[in-house]
Amino acid sequence: MYKVKLDVFEGPFDLLVYLIERSRMSIFDIKVSEITTQYLACIEEMKAQDINVSQEFMVLAAELIELKSRMLLPIERDEESDLPIEDPRAGLVQRIQEYKQYKEMAKFLDDQAELTAHIHAKPQEDIDAYRGEEDILLKGDMQQFIDAFMLFISKKKRTEEMRKRYERVERQRMSVEKRIEQIRDFFKKKVKLLFSELISTDKSRFNKVVTFMGLLELLKQGEVRATQEERYGDITVELRDNNG
Repeated sequence: MYKVKLDVFEGPFDLLVYLIERSRMSIFDIKVSEITTQYLACIEEMKAQDINVSQEFMVLAAELIELKSRMLLPIERDEESDLPIEDPRAGLVQRIQEYKQYKEMAKFLDDQAELTAHIHAKPQEDIDAYRGEEDILLKGDMQQFIDAFMLFISKKKRTEEMRKRYERVERQRMSVEKRIEQIRDFFKKKVKLLFSELISTDKSRFNKVVTFMGLLELLKQGEVRATQEERYGDITVELRDNNG
């Protein structure tokens, strides 16, 4: 016996679709006998719970019983006709498809209504009181306009220089952090190396500066030690052991 709450279902087809989907049936291959049995069991459970079963539920129950009877009858084939034999379930399948389409459309409209319920439009206001007078043309000689324009260009140039300087410093900071990770990777292969080895692939001034800054940071953190045997000579960098 299936226990069903009527308020879950909007109508008989809602209950029917629920039973079909719960039984994992395709609507194009409905096991009419099984679904009819389940549907009638639900109707009886509703009555047992003193739920007023509407006439629509009873009408569909009668249609299912009739369809179940038709499915039990042997199919008469017309050997002289090439037309395919009509499936007795075709009408029910079409009605189920239409019901599901309407239900999806109704859900979409409900979702849109819920969405628009949280959207508040500001009504148009009369702002004539705030318009004031018409635009007043600036008065001044040509030299004043030139001075104002040059001041604008000067401020914009300073702003651009500051922005580029900030981007350069930020790029350099990111490059140093990345270079530190690369130096650490070098030490995974050997515990002692020369500064010239670190810049062997790129001897540009920028790479030398970034590499040197990375070494300073590693020295500060105590991860490596550095020695220089002679002035302007190559720098030997060694990885510190855990004991310092």
